[in-house]
Amino acid sequence: LSYIGQDVQQIPLNIVKIYSQYAVKLDLSFNIIDNLDGIEKFTNLKELILDNNLINDDSIKLSYNPSLHTLSLNKNKLTDLERLLTHLSEKCPNVTFLSLLGNNACPDQLSNNSQNDEQDYERYRRYVIYRLPFLKFLDSTRVTGEERRDANLKGQYLRTIRPNDQMFENNDERRVVRQLFTPLPNQCNSSGNHFGAYGPLKHRYTGKHSEGNRFIRNHEL
Repeated sequence: LSYIGQDVQQIPLNIVKIYSQYAVKLDLSFNIIDNLDGIEKFTNLKELILDNNLINDDSIKLSYNPSLHTLSLNKNKLTDLERLLTHLSEKCPNVTFLSLLGNNACPDQLSNNSQNDEQDYERYRRYVIYRLPFLKFLDSTRVTGEERRDANLKGQYLRTIRPNDQMFENNDERRVVRQLFTPLPNQCNSSGNHFGAYGPLKHRYTGKHSEGNRFIRNHEL
């Protein structure tokens, strides 16, 4: 079932009522869909295409469907990869084809104009493969045996955590506290109120393991 380029914000109710029980493939590309209300009625879906819409981290709400093997979410508004993968692993754990090109959650260099490099994308691929173990095709290329081995070996360590505004606010607070802290007693803080001592020391250092002792003569101690 294809319903492409109709400028709808959600799945039309008549589509849900008529086709939800029979549709195996659903293509809703090139709309302005920002929520997936009604998708839970499509219980027999095996392929879901949602390219070029306005789906974000809050609106990507799929119902549990172990039969879904193809999911395409190119060019949407997805930014939180960890949140997305957690949702997909719970709702469609057997997905074999996944494409996220054109989202901020996918650090590819061609469709995502950001500061990401090739290493960022390779790290992303292995982490996604690790989280979705049945994946055979990711974005524009097939999952290779080497990627699968790397994902099994190092995937759990490849999660990328991006800083948010709250982190910077906390750092600013710590910086202020650090600037206010001083190990000196309060009475020494005011100018002109200093304490000091002058006189010969009552002891001398006689350690044998100091590197500096190699250059000091005994009579100079």
